[in-house]
This record gives sequence, C-alpha cells and structure tokens, in this order.
Amino acid sequence: MAKSNPSFFKGDFALVFFTSLLMFTAFYFMLPTLPVFLTRELKIDEAQTGIILSVYTLAALLIRPFTGFFIDRYGRKFFYLPSLLLFAVLFLAYPFAGIFVIMLIVRFVHGAIWGVSTTTGSTLIVDIVPADRRGEGIGLYGLAMTFPMALGPFIGLQITRNNNYLLMFLCAAALALCGFILALFIKYPVLKTGRKTPFSFRNLFESTSMPVTFNLLLINISYGGLVSFVSLYALKTGVGNTGLFFIVFASGIALARIYMGKIFDRHGPKALAIAGILLLVAGHFILGLILSLPGFLAAGFLLGIGSGIIFPTFQAMVNNLAPAHRRGAANSTLFSGLDLGIGLGMLLTGYLAHSIGLPETYLIYGGLNLGALAYFLFISMKHYKENILLVRGK
Repeated sequence: MAKSNPSFFKGDFALVFFTSLLMFTAFYFMLPTLPVFLTRELKIDEAQTGIILSVYTLAALLIRPFTGFFIDRYGRKFFYLPSLLLFAVLFLAYPFAGIFVIMLIVRFVHGAIWGVSTTTGSTLIVDIVPADRRGEGIGLYGLAMTFPMALGPFIGLQITRNNNYLLMFLCAAALALCGFILALFIKYPVLKTGRKTPFSFRNLFESTSMPVTFNLLLINISYGGLVSFVSLYALKTGVGNTGLFFIVFASGIALARIYMGKIFDRHGPKALAIAGILLLVAGHFILGLILSLPGFLAAGFLLGIGSGIIFPTFQAMVNNLAPAHRRGAANSTLFSGLDLGIGLGMLLTGYLAHSIGLPETYLIYGGLNLGALAYFLFISMKHYKENILLVRGK
C-alpha cells in the first residue's frame, strides 16, 4: 500500500502560510480604499495620488535584489521578523501623514518593507518543503495570497463604508501584528552550505534564474494591464461588475494552485507552463472580442487559472536550479521580474488604451503572451532541461 504524503498545513509551513495570509489581507484592505482616502480625506490630487501609489511598487522592486543576497548571507529570521513588525506598525502612520511629501515617504518605506517580507517569506517556504514536493508546496503557499485578493478589498470597502479610514488602518495593523506573532514560533532553518557569495551588483541576481525571470516579465506586462485597468474596461464597455470579475479571477487562481503543484512534481514544468500561457492568451482574446458579461467572467476565470499556474511553476523552476546558498537571490530575482513586468504593463496599457482602446490593447496582450510561449519553449525550457541535469548530477 502506497504511503500518503503528510499534510503541509502543520508546523512551520502552516506558520509561514498564515503569517503571509494575514499580511496579504492587510495589504489588500488598502488596495481599493487608499486612493479614495488620499483624494477625499487628504485632498491630494489624482496625479499626486498616482505617484504615491506607484512608489510602493518601486521601493519593493529596488529592495528585492539586496534582500535576496542578504538573507542568503545572514539568514531568514534576521530580516523576516523585523520586516513583519515594521510592516504592521507603518499602517498606523497613514492617518497622520497629512501632506504629499510625508505620505510619499511613508509609502516608499512601507513598499521597501513589503519587498523584504514577501521575498523572505517565499524563500522560507522553499527551505521548508521537501525538494520532491516543492511544486506542491509553492502552489499551496500561493493560496495565502489568493484568498486575500478575493476577500481583502471587499472587507476594506465595508470597513470604510462610513469613511472610517482610521478603523481600517487599525484593523490592517492588527492583522499584520498577528502575523508577526505567529512568525515568532517558526523554527528557522539554518543552511550549512559552507559558502558565502561576495557582495557585488552581479551577485545580487541569480544567473540561473534569468531566462525564467525574463519570461515572467513578458507575461506580467499583460497582468499589470489587467489588474490596473480592468475596472475602466468594465466601465467603458458596460460589460458588468468588476468585483464579480475579481471573485471569479481569484477562484481560478485558487483552483489552479491546489492542483498544479502535484502535477509539477510528477511531470515537470513543460505541459503546465504551455497550458497556463495558452489560457492567458485565450482570456485576453476573449476580453478583446466578446464584450459581454458572460465573456467578461469567462475571461476572468481563464486568466485566473493561467495566472495560478504560471507563477508557482516558474518559482519552482528557479528554485530547482539555484543552489541552497542562493535561494534568496533566486526568489528575489524572480520577484524583481514580476514587479518590473507589472510596472511596465501599467505604463504601456495606459498609453495603448488612450491610443487604440482597451479591448484592442488586450488583443495585443494575447499576442504578446504567444510570444512569451515561444520564448518559454525555445529559451526557458531549454535552459531548464540543460541545467536541471547538472543539478541532479551533483
């Protein structure tokens, strides 16, 4: 009789999972509410609001490479616990940052702390799960981001329904603080590699992760255009409720992440990545061609499944190739590609939407993802097959 694998949802995996769940829920509280708080309560104009919102991602992008390098050198705990505590405390600064410059500083510091905590948490999961179940573990860990994506904005909007923004910031801080308390009980792994990579700009990035990272960057251009402009798309085309779209989208992500990990561990990344990218192509083509509520929701579900497949698959790939003493750098390299792709997507989509319209823009993104599929087959997969043989041969 075959021996069943033990559940991940106990011990250190569960502690990191629920720490991240609480942290991401606090993060998603602010996604729909902060722009309204800035414009209505603080009387900051739309242009400055855009700068305040975007500087968060910029700070995370800038800090990630340094985070990956230093958590490899000095350990995960030294950075994870302080970043979680600061992430919670900084929510309390928002109600008192009454002018543009102060709010800009708060957002930049908060974004940097977010970059440190999310990079370290993702690396911790790879440390904890067995190598032969890495895909499954990464996939399930992704649910800690998916559930907050579906519920966090709704809860945040309910809390602020009567303009009670102070209560919303207090609730976000309390949730994040509970995550910090959980993280105190994690048994942090000590990696005895016997090697310390010297500090240099080149060593901030993991070379074995670069092809897959560029692949993710290409794909996330369309993702950035989707999450930032789909509300405007729904408004301009009259297709339906954006909130319902995100529920369907998050459901697709959750469904994919429950099952994709086991498939990766048994069969590898090729079929999964092909399926995931083709689903992204189909979803963007539907958004561009079928301007109706059924088409809108069908696209959301397909795009959710595709997104739920791609990131954990690519994360498992880069971690399978990276040596243990470079896992932090591998994860920070991948996350940097993710952040940069989203940022470029936001900028490009704004330009294209103004020039040719959003449905046409999403058609272009369907074509872009076909290009990303070709890159995966001829570059990323070839690189992975060549290097995984070297890793397994050691």
